[in-house]
Amino acid sequence: MSSETFHEVLQNWAYVFTRRSMHDFQKFIHEAGLSVSQVTALMYLYHTENCGVSDISARIGISRAAASQMLDRLVQMDLLVRAENPSDRRAKQLSLTEKGKALVERGIEARRKWLEDVTNQLPPDQHAAISTALVTLTEAALKLEKQQKKRSPSA
Repeated sequence: MSSETFHEVLQNWAYVFTRRSMHDFQKFIHEAGLSVSQVTALMYLYHTENCGVSDISARIGISRAAASQMLDRLVQMDLLVRAENPSDRRAKQLSLTEKGKALVERGIEARRKWLEDVTNQLPPDQHAAISTALVTLTEAALKLEKQQKKRSPSA
């Protein structure tokens, strides 16, 4: 297979995956009544377990004041809680409530279900080859990401 054909195959898969992923993401946001920034904050907290307002503002790329205001709405919706930071009583620590965790997990489950449906379309005798290729692709992507972070901490 030529390099050009290989790139085209990867681009086609990335297009289909991204289009479907974005469709599911937009549906999730709409059903939850949240903004993209709010969902990004919830996802970040889901994976980090807790953090401060400044971590969220840096992650989303908004001012600390804007992040604080956005997060207040999530607190009001009982999706996250602010608590005193044990190492600095002046700072607030954010974490998801059970309701917040459940909401994020519903979004993750929707994506997982779609991937399961896709894999069910594949003949079982191709699973090993596809798995090997995806592991290799994932490792290459993570290696590139690590290299880019070393060059630019904001990447």
